Amino acid sequence: MLTLLWPALSPAQSGPQKLPATTLTAGMHLIHAEVARTELQREIGLMHRPSMAAGDGMIFVFEEPGVQCFWMRNTLIPLSAAFIDDDGRIVNIEDMKPQTDDPHCSKKPVRFVLEMNQGWFAKKGLGPGSRLGGEPFAKKP
Repeated sequence: MLTLLWPALSPAQSGPQKLPATTLTAGMHLIHAEVARTELQREIGLMHRPSMAAGDGMIFVFEEPGVQCFWMRNTLIPLSAAFIDDDGRIVNIEDMKPQTDDPHCSKKPVRFVLEMNQGWFAKKGLGPGSRLGGEPFAKKP
């Protein structure tokens, strides 16, 4: 019997994935964010997308806080990644170039990362310390 030691390729890896979305707020701005909750969803992220609408993004949700690092392999559009703490506060924002393997990491442990078109946060006047709202940041009982 042959046992494969590498994961089988998912059909979603050959094209963009489409995930359930939630609405986030950033002051008066609304964000339509797809939610990547599983390891596979987070690995694929925004790969293979030729474009993304101005108010759209993807929020990556991790089970535990940690120093989260992202790269842009197979990602075709320039993105800005906001690393966000449990209270919805932006810790740091990193601009990322398409199709690169350069690591972009949170400056402290976080559970959330929001990817938007590059420059979106700056255009909206958002930076470290700015607070986002929405279901992922709601306090759990």
